[in-house]
Amino acid sequence: MRTRMKVATLVAVAAATLTACSSRDNSASADYNKADISFAQDMIPHHRQATQMAELAKTRTDTVAVLKLAADIQAAQGPEIDTMAGWLKTWGKDVPAEGDDMGDMDHSTTSGNSSPMPGMMSDNQLAELKASSGAEFDRLFLTMMVAHHEGAIQMAKAEQSDGKNTDAKALAGTIRKDQTAEIATMRDLLRS
Repeated sequence: MRTRMKVATLVAVAAATLTACSSRDNSASADYNKADISFAQDMIPHHRQATQMAELAKTRTDTVAVLKLAADIQAAQGPEIDTMAGWLKTWGKDVPAEGDDMGDMDHSTTSGNSSPMPGMMSDNQLAELKASSGAEFDRLFLTMMVAHHEGAIQMAKAEQSDGKNTDAKALAGTIRKDQTAEIATMRDLLRS
């Protein structure tokens, strides 16, 4: 009888522990506010534009440092897009639709704010970048990407200040750190 009670007690404790862990996991993902939603919904198209700009480098420059930077941008921001899209799905919020190309990109915020997202390139700027190659591409790409990263950093600072979700705030910190370092690299390349 004692053995059965011990087993029953252990099973009950294990079940309670699993339920508590499961509840914590669910509450963490559900712990978000309007700033977290705006951050994810705005940063997704922002990152998409950066990765599309970086993709152009493969066919428009032979500069090793620019090619490496472009590859690093794609490697970092592609998975971040997937992460933010996952949050939005978990939260029951819309994931911004992907445009067919950069020219179709909506340059206003997806969260309903009528002001443009900081750092987003206009259709004319993107057309100029697409039409360039060699040293001219390098100059335009680096100049535009510095402005683009500065915009992302501004958005990340707002998330860290106003957001509630710990994962979103942590990603904002990563974006700030990584893109600040990339800006320094790009400015060095522009000076060389």
